[in-house]
Amino acid sequence: MEKFTKLTGIAAPMPLVNIDTDMIIPKQFLKTIKRSGLGVNLFDEMRYDREGREIPDFVLNKPQYREAQILVAGDNFGCGSSREHAPWALLDFGIRAVISTSFADIFFNNCFKNGILPIVLPQDAVEVLMKDAEKGSNARMTVDLEAQSVTSSDGQVFHFEVDAFKKHCLLNGLDDIGLTMEKVTAIDAFEKKAATLRPWA
Repeated sequence: MEKFTKLTGIAAPMPLVNIDTDMIIPKQFLKTIKRSGLGVNLFDEMRYDREGREIPDFVLNKPQYREAQILVAGDNFGCGSSREHAPWALLDFGIRAVISTSFADIFFNNCFKNGILPIVLPQDAVEVLMKDAEKGSNARMTVDLEAQSVTSSDGQVFHFEVDAFKKHCLLNGLDDIGLTMEKVTAIDAFEKKAATLRPWA
């Protein structure tokens, strides 16, 4: 998993509330178990018409937001079913951080496991950042995980809370497999000892 330390990038405004995981990646794209290739179908039903043509008014289809790495969203982002494909699709598109007033629990935890930083901020802070994101590609935000801060394009700083263990994992690029591999020496020693004590097993 790619480390997350500090990110300065374009932020896309998406002020909708209750964006669920089916809106993020519709069910027909859940057949794959690969984490790559889903970005093209991110927000598919809002992004394309029935003929597969881009809807120009959708935020991520606008030229100034095609390279967005930060999403500023409305309340209760990631609600609905617990599909891990939702953070996969966001990450494959290039989104590394999502800012909202609240997230669905399972989606929130899945983000950390896939290298995305979900940031919870008060409503007034999100409103400031939403307006900042509406300025377009010239307005770049900075997300600093070490400092636990979001800085708007005009220098306003907002601090957020994050679980210490989740922060450690993101800073060091550790998903569940990576955490296990940190213990590989102890695991190998245990297996050798177990093979000696129970050779029949």
